[in-house]
Order: sequence, then structure tokens, then C-alpha cells
Amino acid sequence: MGKTKVICFTNNKGGSGKSTTCSNVGYGLTQLGKKVLMIDGDMQLNLSLSLFDEDQVLGFAQSDKNLYEAIKKQDDLTTYIVHSAYEGLDLIPSSTLMSSIEYELFTKWQREYILRKCLETLKNSEGYDYILIDAPPTLGGWVMNILCASDLVIIPVEATPWGLFGLGNMFEFLEEVKQIAPELTIGGIVITKVDTRKNYFKQTLETLQELEGVKVYDTYIRVDSGIEWSQDNNMPVMAYKKNSRSAIEYMELAKEIARQG
Repeated sequence: MGKTKVICFTNNKGGSGKSTTCSNVGYGLTQLGKKVLMIDGDMQLNLSLSLFDEDQVLGFAQSDKNLYEAIKKQDDLTTYIVHSAYEGLDLIPSSTLMSSIEYELFTKWQREYILRKCLETLKNSEGYDYILIDAPPTLGGWVMNILCASDLVIIPVEATPWGLFGLGNMFEFLEEVKQIAPELTIGGIVITKVDTRKNYFKQTLETLQELEGVKVYDTYIRVDSGIEWSQDNNMPVMAYKKNSRSAIEYMELAKEIARQG
């Protein structure tokens, strides 16, 4: 096992498939023999719900062992890990109180680096190949915190008429973050919710490919009812139905990301 890589999945537009992509890439990496820790940084708890049922997730949220409590106390994240039902795949769950995390950060010294500091022990121990963080759909101090703690950022973009809306703001924000975290790299854009029968996909792909210096992953994720059914069953789609179209596509995306190092 080499150096732990921290990857953030972010988009300031909601509904981009961010949590779904983070969850399924995480599971896919375990199928490649990697050990993965996922961190749910969003008050909506979707990443947590991709591995645990609602009662368990609410239990985590109401306990003193979730990401909100760790950030509030500026605590080492090692003791906040819960093990999922899947070998090699662990989680640090979120809390609905993450809605007030900006307030908690506001008065803290070097607030942009709090998550990075909380992750130091875990990252230096190299117990995980990858740490994947699901960021909320905002551009603020908390997302800046997540980005400052990351090595790589992946941006899911949905192939719909509004999918590209606000992407310019996202890139401007990333440039700001790189002023204080110059090691942050844009891993690429993954296109989600693709319906190849519609022109939106072609238009989205062409627009994104025109972006200078930004990789668009070869693998795109098509609309598939298997994703919704897997979410309803609190499972990654590969664990729910490994031969479904979306499961195969997410596996290919995980391979692409693993090849990036």
C-alpha cells in the first residue's frame, strides 16, 4: 500500500450525481483490491445512506461520532470511522448539524485547514489507499476546507440543459483555493445522467471538451433505474446488481481514476 490519496467529489450545483459517484467509485476501488475510506461531508447524508439504512444513519447523526462533532472539536478522525458491510470500505458519517458547520468554522484559527489537520493521522498512517470526500453543493468555507484537505478533485456534471450552470463559478472557486492549497489538482469531469438518445449529452460533451487543461473522463454514466433501486436498498449499485449498465460504467470509471495514481 502506497501513499494515501484524498479525492474530493464536488459540484456547486445540486443533483449532479456527486454522492452516487463518490459511493460507487469507492466501492469500485475496493473491487480493485484497494482499501477505501469515504467521508460524508454533506448534511443531506446521501453518502452515508448509500451504505447504511436510514435508522443507522440517523443514529450516527445523533451520536457524538460523526464528522460534525469531529470538526467542532478539531479531533483526529481515526476514532470516527464505522465499518460497512463491504470489505475494505469504511465511512465517517455525516450529521444534519453540518448545516451549521460554516458558523463553527468562522471563529477558528486557520479555519481552511481544520479538516486537513483532522485527517493527518489517517493519511500518514497509510492504512487506506484512498480517502473519498463527498462535498455539499455549495461554494463556501466548508467546501474550501474539504478542497484544502484533498489531493484531487473530481467534478460530476449531469448531461441536462442546466447541468453546466454555475460550472464557471466552480472553476473560479478552485483557482481561489489553489492560492492556499497549490498541490490541489483537478482530476477531471465525469458526465452523469446521460441519455444518449438526446442532444444534451453531445452538447455537454462538446462544451466540456473545449475547456482548456481539464480532463473529461472517457467513462460516462448513463441513466439507469438500477441506481435508484440500489439507493432505495442503501447499497452501491455494483453490490446491488453488478451486471447492470451503471454498475459496469462505475467500475470502468473507478479503473480510470485508479490509473491516475
